[in-house]
Formats: sequence, C-alpha cells, structure tokens
Amino acid sequence: MVITVNSIKPLTLSFALVCFAGASLAAANWPHWRGPRMNGVSDAKGLPLKWSSETGDNIAWKLPMPSRSGATPIIWQNHIFLNVATAEREGDLELWAVDRIKGTVMWKRPLSGGNHMERKQNMSTPSPVTDGTAVWVMTGTGILKSFDFTGTELWTRDIQKDYGRFGLNWGYASSPLLHRGALYVQVLHGMKTDDPSYVMRIDTKTGKTLWKVDRPTDAIQESPDSYTTPALLEYDGKTEIVITGGDVVTGHDPATGKELWRAKGLNPDNIPSYRIVSSPIVAAGLVIAPTRVKPMLAIKPGGTGDVTTSHRVWSFDRGPDVPSPVSDGQLLYSVDDRGVVHALDVKTGAIVYGPERLKNDSYSASPVLADGRVYVTSENTGLTSVFAAGPKFELLAENPLNDYCLSSPAIAEGQVFIRTTQFLWAIGTAR
Repeated sequence: MVITVNSIKPLTLSFALVCFAGASLAAANWPHWRGPRMNGVSDAKGLPLKWSSETGDNIAWKLPMPSRSGATPIIWQNHIFLNVATAEREGDLELWAVDRIKGTVMWKRPLSGGNHMERKQNMSTPSPVTDGTAVWVMTGTGILKSFDFTGTELWTRDIQKDYGRFGLNWGYASSPLLHRGALYVQVLHGMKTDDPSYVMRIDTKTGKTLWKVDRPTDAIQESPDSYTTPALLEYDGKTEIVITGGDVVTGHDPATGKELWRAKGLNPDNIPSYRIVSSPIVAAGLVIAPTRVKPMLAIKPGGTGDVTTSHRVWSFDRGPDVPSPVSDGQLLYSVDDRGVVHALDVKTGAIVYGPERLKNDSYSASPVLADGRVYVTSENTGLTSVFAAGPKFELLAENPLNDYCLSSPAIAEGQVFIRTTQFLWAIGTAR
C-alpha cells in the first residue's frame, strides 16, 4: 500500500515529523559510551579521513587533559562531558563540560576523592550518559551524580556506602545504561569479595533505587569480575537489559530486574581468570557476547530459563579481549588487543575476512563505525586506523596522535573526538 502525505491525518503526520526530528537529533549526538544506539554506530556523513597532530591538518582544536582516562567523551549538541581524574595516580575526580565549538571548559564539578590506579586504568573510566537535559556520571569509587547542563548538581549517590565495597580485581569500570528515565547499573565482582554481584535500576530524577537484584553465578576467583556495560535488547515489542559477566549472559526485565533467561558458555573450561572486559552489543536481532577471546557467542532473543543450547546461533574462538565489537547489521567487525581484525557474517558467524593486522600496538579502545568506515585507536601511540566497512579489508588511513589512549572515539556533528592522556582532540570541521 502506498501512503501519500495528503492521506495522513495531521496528528499522525506531526507525530511522524517529531519522531524523525528526534531520531536525527539523536544521530547527531553521542550520548552514551557506544553512541546513539549503544552499539558504536553513527549515521554521521562527511567525516574526516585523515589528520595530523604534527601539522595540525584537520585538527579543529585540542584541549589539555590532566591525566589519562578510559572514559569516552559524551556529546549533546554543543556540550561535551568528560569524566576526569585531576591526576593520574591520585587526586580527585571531576565532571567537565566542554564547548564543542570553541574547545574551552564551560564548567567543572567535583565528583569524588580517592582516585588511584588499577593496572592501566584509574577511577575515571566509566563514561557519563545524557538525555539532552541532564547528565549522569559514575566513578570507579562508586559515586554516582546527576547534573543539569548548567552544572547544577541534582543528586548524588554513594553505591559502595549503600551496598558494600566493590570487589573487582582491577577496579570498577562499567558505564551506566540510560533507558526511559532510568539508569541500569551493574556491579559484577568476586575476586576481592564474597558479597553477591547485582544489577540495579535507578530513577534519573531522584537517584533512588527502583530495584536491585542479585545476579548469582558459579564463576570462581577472578571470573566473576566484569568491566562491561549493559546492552539494550529490543525485539517483538519487548525490551530486555542484557548483562555479561561471571561466565554467563543474562537477560533482565527492565521493570522488575527479574532474570528472564541465561546462557552459559562464556568460560567453557571454567578458567579462574576469565574476567570480561569487552561489552555485549545487539546486532541483526542477535545478542553478541564477547568473553576473554574465546568464545564470542551469538544468542537469539525470545527464550526463557536456560537458553545455553536452544538459543545459541554461533560461536567464534578468536574474538576480542578488551575492545568491544561493532556491526553494520551485515558484518561484525572485531578488533583484538593486538590489532588483529576479523569481519564475520553477523547472522551466521562465518568469517568474511581475517585475520588482518593493523599497526603493531596494543588496542583497548573499541572501534566505531560511521560513514562507511571503521575507526579504531591504538593504545600506546594514539594511532587511529580507518578501514572500509564491507566484505573486503581495505585500510584507508593511519592517523597518529603520538600519545597514550584508552578511550574509544566519539562522533558528533561531522567530527571525531579522541581523548588521549594529554589532550581531548576535535578532528574535522565543526557544524
């Protein structure tokens, strides 16, 4: 059936236009660690392909940073929000608001004291999240705060004070998931505590806990520890919160926290050091759940109870350890810690190409996909490799920033934003 504009009732047309405008606005921003759809994908076009820190080519501005951070810049129109450690190994944690056009700090607000290092990360690793009216930020010290866009503090929580000390071996690093007026926060731990792991839903307006549910597993020693961020699964009019860690993948009812299904198999050999860093994504209607390299699992939705066998679609034994994968809906692009790239058919798990090797370095930042390209930044040199999205590996550019980088790129308004130890970089022309 063909529907003409004239045949649509004015209210329906207005609603459609509002929805379209809202979708366009969301696509222009980067409100979550993994972007507007929480999967590392942006609809942005005309992005810069090449840039140089030495010549300044395609560099709009760079803002000095006091220390390293694994937190990604969060962007809404002209506001950039950053979780900042004032010193790398000590000092305080702050939330910064930065003007996207000018590259200047608009305001700074205190979050917490007690910053410290846990191996290569400090306590500023969780990324903020925003809905365009307020911003929420979690710290590795367990402080969770809400601010409006002028920097007015709306509420604060101390999660460790309320529910006990975090017991992860390498420090808390999960970012909150924002969905329909609620924050979903996971605390999955076990290496340094006997306290149960849990997932909670927090009201964005008040900061109050709406529900908190334990998430038990049989994982041992360090394997209960998870540094992942929850994923949002929507299918057949249903919504579920997906959590990975403790050797399993679980789906939860957003309204109650009830566990709806569970898939085992993320640690088939019951290895005691199988902590999980790489976060799950939803692609082509499947939950893609990485673990510590092998296996990365694809699970179809719709199950209840134990879906380990019934809902597993495919598995892959050369997945990432730290970087989270990204997908264009056809292919799944996986970059491991050594810069080895595989492209898989996301629906079947068949290898389309790989292994292909990026520049020799460590990789912790997750790849992002936009404008028909995949952007991924290396750890020790801040080299952003750009390769073509599609069934053939084609390296398009290599752009060094000559600085240490743990943070994933963010994309907004035609620009790429990369956070290294020394600077926040705005790459490309501001729109």
